[in-house]
Amino acid sequence: MMTGNHGISTIHDVVDRGLSRREVVSGAGALALGAVVAPAMTAASRAARAQVPGQMGQVTTNDGVNLHYLEAGSGKPILMIPGWSQTAEQFKYQLDGLSDRYRVIAVDMRGHGASDKPEFGYKISRLAKDVHDMIHALDLDEVNILGHSMGSSVIWNYYDMFGPERLSKLLLIDQMPMITSNPAWPEEERINAGAIFDPQSLYETINALAGPDGVETTRGFIGNMVTKAIPDEEKAWIIERNLTMPRQHAATLLYNHSTQDWRDLIPRIELPTLVVGGRVSTVPWPSQAWIAEQIPGARLEIFEEEEGGNHFMFIEGHEKFNQIVADFVG
Repeated sequence: MMTGNHGISTIHDVVDRGLSRREVVSGAGALALGAVVAPAMTAASRAARAQVPGQMGQVTTNDGVNLHYLEAGSGKPILMIPGWSQTAEQFKYQLDGLSDRYRVIAVDMRGHGASDKPEFGYKISRLAKDVHDMIHALDLDEVNILGHSMGSSVIWNYYDMFGPERLSKLLLIDQMPMITSNPAWPEEERINAGAIFDPQSLYETINALAGPDGVETTRGFIGNMVTKAIPDEEKAWIIERNLTMPRQHAATLLYNHSTQDWRDLIPRIELPTLVVGGRVSTVPWPSQAWIAEQIPGARLEIFEEEEGGNHFMFIEGHEKFNQIVADFVG
């Protein structure tokens, strides 16, 4: 394993950065159950959205769902899969900063961003099939596939079902192997898994997201995933992008996402792999070290807090992030 960071000798001393129930289930008076909850955009966030580069495209999955994507540049393909309830637009710094040497494609998964929002299919396995459909529709080969957060789980499910078909390298960005802990686990197992929920807090979060406090729950949940240094307008824009997904669908998907355990799959990965985490991320960094230890030859990069090292380091620390990606993809 390669690493450009501090060692992992303090893995057993890590402070538990799991979200408290108060942080996750906060606020009141948001929109009603099942509503489409896109809040009014501020002038600053509208400006941020207008700066997103790339040409828009669309593919249709085998069950008839239209997926929106953004594409820029030419060369080796890098397919970027956003995290839970996030959007292709959030890879704006990669669409801009990497498209001088790569073909960068960022997708809105079903229910997310500008893609169709059907009443079905909010499971990691279905999203992985959607990615498979997209790769074939665009006739991509030797794909460098990057997943942020839940996007990494989509990659793991893809690999589980299709193996390395059409893939070249994996870029796994800040996703723990198992989000919800088993109360019977010893502390070391919980730390290595990176769990931030227990069964009770998971259900509390899902119910809050799907209920009348869904928007405020989202603001608290996502608002804890950036560093204190991020500009207010960038933070607001990240939250607004999350809210383009109806909260009921977001709750359904988060439940499925949070109950998938990838610890048996990760050691089977045989492709070159980059693992990126954040020292102060909501996703505990020792879980990223554990992932890198399981995959032969994997490269580990941990962003420090001053480098934007929370969950959205590809936004907050985009210059360093893009350089790491370019060095890895080659």
